[in-house]
Amino acid sequence: MTWQVTWSLILGFTLSAVIEALVRKSTIARLLPDDRPRSLLTAAGLGAASSSCSYAAVALARSLFRKGADFTAAMAFQFASTNLVVELGLILALLLGWQFTLAEFVGGPLMILFLALLFRRFLTARLRDAARVQADRAVAGSMEGHAAMDMSVGGTGSFWRRLTSPAGFTSVSHNFVMEWAAILRDLVLGLLIAGAAGAWIPESFWQNLFFADHPLVAKLWGPLIGPIVAVVTFVCSIGNAPLAAVLWNGGISFGGVVSFIFADLIIIPILIIYAKYYGRRMAWFLFGTFYLTMAAAGYVIEFVFSPLGLIPSGARHASVGDDAIRWNYTTVLNIVFLLLALVLVWRFFTTGGRAMLAMMGGGPDDMTGHEPGDEHHHAAGHPG
Repeated sequence: MTWQVTWSLILGFTLSAVIEALVRKSTIARLLPDDRPRSLLTAAGLGAASSSCSYAAVALARSLFRKGADFTAAMAFQFASTNLVVELGLILALLLGWQFTLAEFVGGPLMILFLALLFRRFLTARLRDAARVQADRAVAGSMEGHAAMDMSVGGTGSFWRRLTSPAGFTSVSHNFVMEWAAILRDLVLGLLIAGAAGAWIPESFWQNLFFADHPLVAKLWGPLIGPIVAVVTFVCSIGNAPLAAVLWNGGISFGGVVSFIFADLIIIPILIIYAKYYGRRMAWFLFGTFYLTMAAAGYVIEFVFSPLGLIPSGARHASVGDDAIRWNYTTVLNIVFLLLALVLVWRFFTTGGRAMLAMMGGGPDDMTGHEPGDEHHHAAGHPG
């Protein structure tokens, strides 16, 4: 499975690095002043252009909140960072099919809409103010150093001119490697869990768990059980995509797969971080509202996609990897993109990248940004 998805991951992270190279984190907070539709759309767009690592997304959302961004908009940004990113769409298409990628990009905005409605109805000013007080204490969670780094390209000029400049090349390489460093633990864990689940857990277990023999019950049960499975597997970000393929083959409903993929922001380690960032009451509030939005998005996707014929039918054969590496298009693509990755890694380490890796887990106030292009600043972070 790892060999099968390697080229798509490199391509996805490269495209993401290009986008991040052109979006300055220092400008995001002032673009999210309230929870009006315009701010939420901006949050979704900027989130999709940000880090796909769940821990970094959560850390950056807190940073935006502390800098004056509206809390609802910050949470919308966080949702988009992990659920509307290119690399997730690519790996879903490769392992499960294009229908799941479409569901990702339809379900993500739906979750943000549902979240905004729930927050308007149930988020009190008292709870929000208490969360701000706790956030301003700057309690360390995870990946604050990575979230604080601003590796975008400054200056003027066209998109292509900035991207092809030496500073642009450096920025892309830094974003690329730092994204891999942030996501690698969860990706490896996700592949190991998916491999173990596919090899050792009999399909009868999944079929009984998901009521595969009762289609209507399965459709109603899937979006509810999907997030729960995600919570107990401890896998976040795109690391849960391989396990989603195993669950789909095991009989979970289409909407159940969608809600499972979206549930990376309520796994237990991240719930603990919410408590550190915003206090325990807000952590429980986020868990409840996030769970409801994820399940609701799963239901909408299930019952809208079904009559439109967008749910795969027949025998389920989501790709969970071959038993050997063969000379085929996957191998050719992997060779090409691994060479590209080597070039970007070389650029990263020859432009001060090693020191950046050491700062990934720094505290939220240890650095305020990072700017590529001025080589002697690479090792130290630079105010954005």
